[in-house]
Amino acid sequence: MSYDYREAMKLENQLCFPLYAASRNITNLYTPLLKPLGLTYTQYLVFLVLWEQDGIPVGEICEKLRLDNGTLSPLLKKMQQAGYIEKVRSKDDDRVVLISLTNEGRQLQEKASQVPQKLGSCIRISPEKAKALYDILYEILDSQK
Repeated sequence: MSYDYREAMKLENQLCFPLYAASRNITNLYTPLLKPLGLTYTQYLVFLVLWEQDGIPVGEICEKLRLDNGTLSPLLKKMQQAGYIEKVRSKDDDRVVLISLTNEGRQLQEKASQVPQKLGSCIRISPEKAKALYDILYEILDSQK
């Protein structure tokens, strides 16, 4: 059987399209939940990392969020200007910048505590399918390392 490029080039046969469209849709669902908190989706992701582990290097945040330093640095600058985080050079290695939450940044966690539940109620798939999708997406992400 020969390769049919016309069939392969159809939008309906592209894995990338439903991934892209679903990602955009879910990200858009966050907007009305995060806007009252004054947060963008990407800032929310940074907070999720910091609420889990405070005082970590910029590079580790980049790694966890799969973002490059050029994308993360302006975001961190805005979060610092808003009073949510502090940047401090590591005492062990002054090339390493540690990011720590301020009291305001920590308090924001409680204000954002309902976001996951509210978002979950907007997505109508079973918990089993959500878990399977999560696993498949991480399998794809991890295969690119």
